[in-house]
Amino acid sequence: MTSASVVAPNLIRIAAALLLNPQGQTLLVRKRGTTAFMQPGGKIEAHELPVHALARELEEELGLTIDPAQASFLGQFSAPAANEPGFVVQAEIFQLTIDADVMPAAEIEEVIWIDPVSDPAVVLAPLTRDLILPFYRHSLTAIA
Repeated sequence: MTSASVVAPNLIRIAAALLLNPQGQTLLVRKRGTTAFMQPGGKIEAHELPVHALARELEEELGLTIDPAQASFLGQFSAPAANEPGFVVQAEIFQLTIDADVMPAAEIEEVIWIDPVSDPAVVLAPLTRDLILPFYRHSLTAIA
């Protein structure tokens, strides 16, 4: 058996959102009992498409109902998992603009809106800090 046909046991597959509000801020969440803020989202079940996993997770974690057709796929990003030492998170990232209130639910303890262009004064998960926010900032300068 080749290594290409084996899914790494330390890989966590998730769908996550770069959620933006009309003011251009992005939403970050912090799970109960953790310190790092990250994009909202969660694990992709075996039977789910990533965008459907994202819609389910946003409903469970934030009470947010989205139309999967409105989610723009940005790409697949991988980074060390923030809360599971020795694991790598592989994220399918989607961008959405929402104009709705969100409330932390399920395992989410705190939500914050940040300016994605500046570095927030909070601890960020590696995926958010090293990949998603820099990717988004680069997309903004590419447009300008």
